[in-house]
Amino acid sequence: MVLVNGVTENRINIADRGLQYGDGLFETIAYRNGVAEFLDAHLTRLLKGCKRLAIPFQDIEILGAELNSVCHQLSDDAVIKIIITRGSGGRGYFAESNIEPSRIISSHPCQTYPESYPRSGIRVRLCKQTLSENSSLAGIKHLNRLEQVLARNEWDDVDIAEGLMFDQDNNVIEGTMSNVFIVKENQLLTPKVDKAGVAGIIRAHICKWAQQNGLVVEEKNLSRDELFTADEIFVCNSVIGIWPVSNIDNRAYAVGPVTKNLQQALAESEK
Repeated sequence: MVLVNGVTENRINIADRGLQYGDGLFETIAYRNGVAEFLDAHLTRLLKGCKRLAIPFQDIEILGAELNSVCHQLSDDAVIKIIITRGSGGRGYFAESNIEPSRIISSHPCQTYPESYPRSGIRVRLCKQTLSENSSLAGIKHLNRLEQVLARNEWDDVDIAEGLMFDQDNNVIEGTMSNVFIVKENQLLTPKVDKAGVAGIIRAHICKWAQQNGLVVEEKNLSRDELFTADEIFVCNSVIGIWPVSNIDNRAYAVGPVTKNLQQALAESEK
């Protein structure tokens, strides 16, 4: 099902700035057991992104009603995507102040992944495509995803589930579709996303849970050497949850106790 500005439709105006310039934001939400998971956190990040990009979107109640309408049509677990664009305007980068933002909500079948991924871990590669530094865009889920597209298309080996991306200083930032954590000497470390990358919903949830349960967690620049010498590594996002990393470019890693504990804590929070 697709709603465009509240109307059942699968087309947008050719002049929409989301299409013309990537001028907008999106959220990808897991819908499981009749619940849109972490919905408040997703909507909060969406509004934060709109404020950062100066998109005058205020219709959160209308968006919520439309989201409920989409959810009521679902009989199975699904993935829901919300897109907010600046709206349709004339040609050129300048945006007129009277443009109405566009709302797009779509539902999609859940992608099926091997059952071994959360249990035994995944194979990961290191991407050649780097992430550009831009503090104005860092953290939010804006529509400009060409770097991730280029990185993901570096491989077609079905045995490799994810690729890790680095900044121009060779610090690991995130996966093509996920955030990354490492465990070192029982400390939980995750890359900063103040210059590049996405501040993921599950990433924030993991950091909060770790702090509340006495596990040291730190956001920092993570070098390749720190990645290679980690005791445990895992990736996460709102759809996949937490996947342990068992192999990076033929380097083996254990699926350790910290990762397993976090998986259990995440599963319990989703109930």
